[in-house]
Amino acid sequence: MPAMNEELELRQAARALLVLQDPAEKAARTRELGDAALCVDAARVLQEPADIPGRPARPELVSPRDVPVRGVASVEARAALLHALAHIEFNAINLALDAIWRFAGLPEAYYFDWLKVAREEALHYTLLADRLQALGWRYGDFPAHDGLWQMAEKTRGDLLARMALVPRTLEARGLDASPAIRAKLAGAGDAAAAGILDIILRDEIGHVAIGNRWYRYLCEQQGVDPVGHYAVLAAAYCAPALRGPFNLPARLAAGFTEEELRSLERAAISAGAPPRSA
Repeated sequence: MPAMNEELELRQAARALLVLQDPAEKAARTRELGDAALCVDAARVLQEPADIPGRPARPELVSPRDVPVRGVASVEARAALLHALAHIEFNAINLALDAIWRFAGLPEAYYFDWLKVAREEALHYTLLADRLQALGWRYGDFPAHDGLWQMAEKTRGDLLARMALVPRTLEARGLDASPAIRAKLAGAGDAAAAGILDIILRDEIGHVAIGNRWYRYLCEQQGVDPVGHYAVLAAAYCAPALRGPFNLPARLAAGFTEEELRSLERAAISAGAPPRSA
């Protein structure tokens, strides 16, 4: 990969970063990428590298039911919670980089939107990894699951499905979960970790908004209704059923329409989970 003071082609640079295995290096170099002089070759179809995403040997990836209970009752439990958040953010770096290199033929703004997401996810990972280390643990010390990247694998050939089911579904769940997690951390006296959650929620609203923007762009290009087609995609790709409580103010700020939120609440009720929205 060229030095950061040279002009880089963004999509090839994102692909090169995606294969990096060391999380700290990947996060640091992703944050630097936006400072380079960048050009975009949107038309070029790039070859997929082997063994993506690049990631370290640890954490051990297990079934979600085998991930340890995360809470704040002890320092170790709080570390496990922060580790889970760091794992999400590390995966989010990979997801943003993958969205840049994999999909050709989009407007230039699409690629720079996902560069912004990648840089901010890299910051989130770094903040969480540093806080975890301050508590005496490191990223990789607890097992984790691979749900986020599994959905990326499922949608590797369908950008519309990727926009619908990663930023607008899986990442939007973070908008709903963040306030309760922040309250737990603050209640445990970890003001530093609570402050990191404030940064993450602020930025994730923007990330989900980017997902909404390009989902609607693609729906318009393909002549499909955004609300109705979402249900089709969720069923086709076996997306997890969404359960409340929903953070409606954050979702509205992220660009969900009132119609979409009503549909979301109806789906939660039909699945037997009252939404209990905020």
